[in-house]
Amino acid sequence: MKFISDRFASPSFRRTLIGAAVLAFCSGSAFAVQPFVVKDIRVEGIQRTEAGTVFSYLPVRVGETFSDDKSVTTIKALYATGIFKDVRLEKDGDVLVVIVEERPAIAKVDFTGTQEFEKDMLVTALKDIGVGEAKTFDKATVDRAEQELKRQYLSRGLYGVKVTTTVTPMERNRVSIMFNVDEGEIARIKQINIVGNKVFSDKELRKELELNTSGWFSWYTKADQYSKTKLTGDLESLKSFYLDRGYVEMNVDSTQVSITPDKKDIYLTINITEGEKYTVSDIKFEGEMYGREDELRSLVLLKKGETYSGARLTATNKLITDRLGNFGFAFANVNANPEVNREKREVAFTFFIDPGKRAYVRHMNIQGNTTTRDEVIRREFRQFESSWYDANKVKLSRDRVDRLGYFKDVTVDTPEAQGTSDQVDVNLTVVEKPTGNFQIGGAFSQAEKFSLSASIQQANFAGSGNTVGLELNTSKYSRTIAFSQTNPYYTDDGVSQSYELYLRTFDPPAVNTGMYSIKQTGGRVSWGVPFSEVDTVFFGIGLERATIKTDVTSPNYFKQYVRDLGGPASGEGEVSSNSVPLTIAWGRDSRDSAVTPTIGRYQRANLEIDLIGDSKYVRAVYEQQWYRPITSWATLALKGEFDYGHGIGDRPYPVFKNFYAGGIGSVRGYYSSSLGYLDTNGDALGGASRLIGNAELQFPFPGQGKDRSLRWFAFFDGGQVYQEGAKMRLSELRFSTGLGVSWISPVGPLKLSYAKPINPIFGDRLERFQFQMGTGF
Repeated sequence: MKFISDRFASPSFRRTLIGAAVLAFCSGSAFAVQPFVVKDIRVEGIQRTEAGTVFSYLPVRVGETFSDDKSVTTIKALYATGIFKDVRLEKDGDVLVVIVEERPAIAKVDFTGTQEFEKDMLVTALKDIGVGEAKTFDKATVDRAEQELKRQYLSRGLYGVKVTTTVTPMERNRVSIMFNVDEGEIARIKQINIVGNKVFSDKELRKELELNTSGWFSWYTKADQYSKTKLTGDLESLKSFYLDRGYVEMNVDSTQVSITPDKKDIYLTINITEGEKYTVSDIKFEGEMYGREDELRSLVLLKKGETYSGARLTATNKLITDRLGNFGFAFANVNANPEVNREKREVAFTFFIDPGKRAYVRHMNIQGNTTTRDEVIRREFRQFESSWYDANKVKLSRDRVDRLGYFKDVTVDTPEAQGTSDQVDVNLTVVEKPTGNFQIGGAFSQAEKFSLSASIQQANFAGSGNTVGLELNTSKYSRTIAFSQTNPYYTDDGVSQSYELYLRTFDPPAVNTGMYSIKQTGGRVSWGVPFSEVDTVFFGIGLERATIKTDVTSPNYFKQYVRDLGGPASGEGEVSSNSVPLTIAWGRDSRDSAVTPTIGRYQRANLEIDLIGDSKYVRAVYEQQWYRPITSWATLALKGEFDYGHGIGDRPYPVFKNFYAGGIGSVRGYYSSSLGYLDTNGDALGGASRLIGNAELQFPFPGQGKDRSLRWFAFFDGGQVYQEGAKMRLSELRFSTGLGVSWISPVGPLKLSYAKPINPIFGDRLERFQFQMGTGF
C-alpha cells in the first residue's frame, strides 16, 4: 500500500465529492456512491496527528471495494476518535482522499483567583475529566470542567463563586485555557430550624448535628459551612438519636435549604415526624446455633419490657456475629426481624442466625511496612495460617501490633479467599511513623543559668523491633550519660532482655538553700517472661555505686544519712555505698494502643530489694491506668500509683532512692518535685513513700474525626510524698484541676497543661503552666 498523505492531487485530476453521497445515504435518499476499488488512500489536513494514526482508525484498506456502507462507517469512526472536528471524503480517480480538520490541542491550563484549592490539585482533577496539557480541546469538555469547578466551590459553601473561562488560540493549532475564578464570600449557616419535634427540644437535637451556626470554633471546624454530605450524615444522626430512645417510626419528612440573594447566609429547615415510643415485648432466636442458644441469648442487650434502642440492637448483632466468629464462622449472618404492634406500642424481635460454613485462614498478609521487618509484626500474631478462623485472635493480633507503638494506624480486614467458600485471608495494614527521636535543646533561667540537653532513642532500630537509647543531659546542677537497649524477643518464646549503663550526678538548684551532691554510677540487666497474652513477669539484677557529698549548708536529712553510713560525726563530708538491687516485677497491658489508648487497662507492680549491698532497702511501686470510652468521642482515663520504700535492719532508706511529686506527670500546678517533706530551709527533699491519683477526660479536637493524635483534656490531680515511717494522711494530699492539650507531634509526644491548685498551703511552690515532651500518661 502506498501512502501519499503528504502530497496533493494535480489540478488536472477530477475529484468526486463523496460527502454529499454519504449525507444522502444517511438521510435515506436514493442518491448513492458508485462503488470502486481503492487503489490508494491519501490523508490531507493533519498537522499534529500522524498519518499512521488516521489509517489505524479507517475501516477500509487498499484493495477493498469502497461503498456507501464504508463511507458512513469511515466518517463515524474518525469522528468517534474525538481528534477531529470535521471529516470529508473525496474520490480522486481510484484514490480515496480523507480530508480532516483537527481539533486544537491544549497547550496550557492555568487558574487565577483560586485560594480555597491548590492549583496543582485543580490541574490534576481537571486532567482526569479531559482538560489538561496535551489533551484535545473540546468545548463541551471545557464547559463540563467549568461546571465541576463550580461544584467543588459550592461544596465548600462558596455559593457566590463565578468562573469565567478564556480560550486563547496559539501557534500550531494549540490553545491556552485560563479559568478566572472569583470565589466570593463563604455562605454560612445563619439558622437551623427543626420542625415537628415535640418530645425533644431543638437544643437537644442540634447537639446531634455536625452542621451548626457560627461560633467560637467555626473558623477551625467549618461547621457553619453547608455541605450536602454533612446534611445527609446529620439526618442519619437524628434518626439514630430517636431510634436509640425507642422511636421506631421516626421519619425525616423533608429538608429545605434556602440562601439569601446576596449568597452569604443559609437557612436550613428539617421537617420530622417523631412517632410513638416503643418498648421491647419479646426476643426470639431461629436458625442454626449448634446448641449455643443460651450462650448467644446472654449477649442480647435488648431486654423485655425496656425501651427499644437501635444502638443496642446493632451492638447485639455485632456481639453475636463476633462470638460465632470465635468458633470459626467468619461469614456468619445475623438479622433481627422486627414485629411491630402499633396498638400496644411494642416491638418484638426474632434473631435469624445463619453461621455459614466454618472457615480456615489461608494467608496472613502484612501491608504498609516499609521499615519494620515482617517478622517483627508476624511474631505478634495469635491467629495462624491453616487454622480455624478465630475473630478474637484476629483482634488480639491487631491490638498486639498496635501496642508495639511503631505505627500511626493498624487496620485488619478478612476478605473471602478467591475461588474458595471456606477460607479467608487476614490482611493487616499498618501506617508506619517515625520511631526515632532526637532532641537537642538549651535553656536559660536564673536558677539553672545555661543548660544543654540532648537525647536520641530509636524504638524500632533498623526495623528490628529493638529499642536503643542514648541520653545526654548537662546543666549546672544535673548531668546524665546513659545507654540502654531492649530486645523484646531475646528468645523465640518472647522473653525480652534489657540492659542499661548510666552515670548521673545531681546538685540542688540555686533556689535551694542547702548544698549537697549525689553521684550514681551503675548498670542493670533484666528479663521479661510472658505468662499470658497480656501478662509479663520481669526479673533483674543491678550494680550501683552512689556517692553523697555534704557540707555545712546541707539539709540535716542528708547529714544524718552520711552519719548513718559511717561518715563524719558532723555529717559533713563524703560517703559512698554499693548496692546490688534485685528486682521482680509484673506487668499487664490490655490497652488497645500504647500511644493513644481509648479502652483497656495497664498495670505494673515492681519490687526492688538490696540484701547484700551497703544500702539495704526495699522499694515497691504499684501503678494502674484505666481507659474507658464514655461517648463516641470522649474517653475517661484514670491513673493511680502507690509507692513505698523502707530501710532493712538498722539501715536508713537511701536518699537517692527517694520519690518526688509535683509537676506534670504527677500533680500539675505545683513546681516539679516540690511536694512532700521540706527542710528547715524550705527545700523539698522527697520521701520514702508516695501516693498519686490522676483523672483525665479526653476529647479529640473539633474536626479531627477519629484521629486522636491531637487531643485536649480536662484533669483532676492529687498526690503527696511522705517521709520514711510517717503515716500517710489523706488530709495532706495536694489537689489541682485544669485543662491541657496533648499532641503526638513529629518530634515526639507533647503535653501542655494549665492548672489551678485547689488547696495549696504556705510554702508550696506553684507553677500553673507546664509542658512536657516525651512519653505521657
